[in-house]
Amino acid sequence: MVDTQKIWMNGNLIDHDDAKVHVLAHALHYGTSFFEGIRAYETKKGTAIFRLDEHIDRLFNSCKIYRTDVPYSKEEVKQAIIDTIKANNLKAGYIRPLIYRGYNVLGVNPVKCPVEVMIAVWPWGAYLGEEALRNGIKAQISSWRRLAPNTMPTMAKAGGNYLSSQLIKMEALENGYDEGIALDYSGNVSEGSGENLFAILDDVIYTPPIGSSALVGITRDTIIKIAKNLGYEIKEQVIPREFLYIADEVFLTGTAAEVTPVDTIDNIKIGKGKKTITHKIQDEYFKLVKGELIYDEKWLTYVK
Repeated sequence: MVDTQKIWMNGNLIDHDDAKVHVLAHALHYGTSFFEGIRAYETKKGTAIFRLDEHIDRLFNSCKIYRTDVPYSKEEVKQAIIDTIKANNLKAGYIRPLIYRGYNVLGVNPVKCPVEVMIAVWPWGAYLGEEALRNGIKAQISSWRRLAPNTMPTMAKAGGNYLSSQLIKMEALENGYDEGIALDYSGNVSEGSGENLFAILDDVIYTPPIGSSALVGITRDTIIKIAKNLGYEIKEQVIPREFLYIADEVFLTGTAAEVTPVDTIDNIKIGKGKKTITHKIQDEYFKLVKGELIYDEKWLTYVK
């Protein structure tokens, strides 16, 4: 169970057990929810939220794509996140803002249902495990493909989209892997169930374009900037499945997953098992999120 005491709902901080929605809420029946995964880290200057502005921008963009007017401003949502962190005395952990359609009438058309907002925070370690951050994970190419173009908008981080992620993840776990990697509609590499993907070959770093139904990841953007800063060439281009098998290194990125190496894909060892460049990027990333290194002063929002 999520370890949190206070949850922000529609303008008020309430007890964990009182944070409830009606069983006829539109989001429960039709997937009309939009969310972010954000992390706060403990730094020498106190708790800091990583790239809060970008996360809230993406949250509001997800709502805009689905024609959903948010009843609060971006600044109000950001302040509510800070207030929720304070109310829970959170030093470091995960932040989940959720905007969803509540209950009024039931039917596919969502516009008569109220737009509600909640924010929860809790301590959360490495998504795929601490050991995975160093040694890597076992992944498989999923039999489930990502959404085809013009079916559902993959640029929106919407609850309904994550039914796809659940199928990818459950299949991988049932087959004895840690994570699944999905292909796009054309059969090229898209992303993991909840992570963007990078592959390294001959010191060049490749990542699928967002046109491959990959989420516009904020951690992905951070890694691209890190790679360039470290002097690596980075290419956003279509990646065929077999490219992963011959890559020197592969890693996954996301707010939850952070920077996680992939050790094997479909039981094929990636490269010679070394994760040299991945660990360089990973080390740089953790310095950034903990305030030990500064690329942009605005990337860290301190909770004071």
